[in-house]
Amino acid sequence: MKQVTISNPFITLIVLDYGAIIQKLLVKDDEGRYTNVVVGHDYPREYLNDMVCLGACVGRYAGRIGNGGFTLDRKNYPLFNKKGIHLHGGKEGFAKKYWTIEEVRHGDEPFVRLSYFSKHLEEGYPGNLRATVTYKISNNELHVIHEATTDMTTVVNLTNHSYFKLDKENSIDHYYLKLNCPKIVETHQNLLPTGKLIPVENSPYDYSSERQIGLSRLNTPFATDDDSSFAAMVYSTKSGISMEVNTNQRGMVVYTPPHFPAICFETQNFPDAPNQPDFPSSILRPSETYRNASTFKFDLVT
Repeated sequence: MKQVTISNPFITLIVLDYGAIIQKLLVKDDEGRYTNVVVGHDYPREYLNDMVCLGACVGRYAGRIGNGGFTLDRKNYPLFNKKGIHLHGGKEGFAKKYWTIEEVRHGDEPFVRLSYFSKHLEEGYPGNLRATVTYKISNNELHVIHEATTDMTTVVNLTNHSYFKLDKENSIDHYYLKLNCPKIVETHQNLLPTGKLIPVENSPYDYSSERQIGLSRLNTPFATDDDSSFAAMVYSTKSGISMEVNTNQRGMVVYTPPHFPAICFETQNFPDAPNQPDFPSSILRPSETYRNASTFKFDLVT
């Protein structure tokens, strides 16, 4: 398992070739000390037994697909599923694959680029897909850029699955959260979508004004606001570290896991888009390039 470190005066990033995992993301707190703001393992080999996609690139389709698969160009593609739900790309998905380190650059705007070649019908998906993820740091920002091309019409939805923890506390109840997401994707109890978008106004999902997370816990797909300058903002009153999330994606799953204190911002398409004709298309054709560009900007709350 290979490990790559890039850094600038504000951020140090450690990435693994296994799962294209962000192992550590170190940013300076309000006292100038480095804080690792992602949950991860100290030893790379521990990720081999990880079951929650810590820091990994998730694909070929992040999130859930229902109906045991999907139909594309009048052909049905069955996918590995449990009780009709295909999750995060299947049995292994991209999170359990070794990626190739394509390029590492140090200097003013350091970056590392990794790639993975997914063969036709791997996990049931059509087409030979070449996926890349570029992690670049610029000043106080981490840029995560997923791209993909295919030789056959397919579906794709990639995201990074980092669990953010902005301090060393054993809770996120004191975090403040703001979301520029006017609607949620309504879901059934099994978290597959109904096909409807529901306004968040006057609901427990309304974070249009920043408020403390408290005892609220989320596993919710939000629809981002196209006209907004950012999709999400969260900060810790303990460390003084804030994080702003920007993305070109229409969806963002906000997830607070039940077993440890952290929060995910999975910038991506809506769940089950291959089976939902009214959702943004997840189809990628041979003449096109898929691109998910998201930025995580860190700052200090005064």
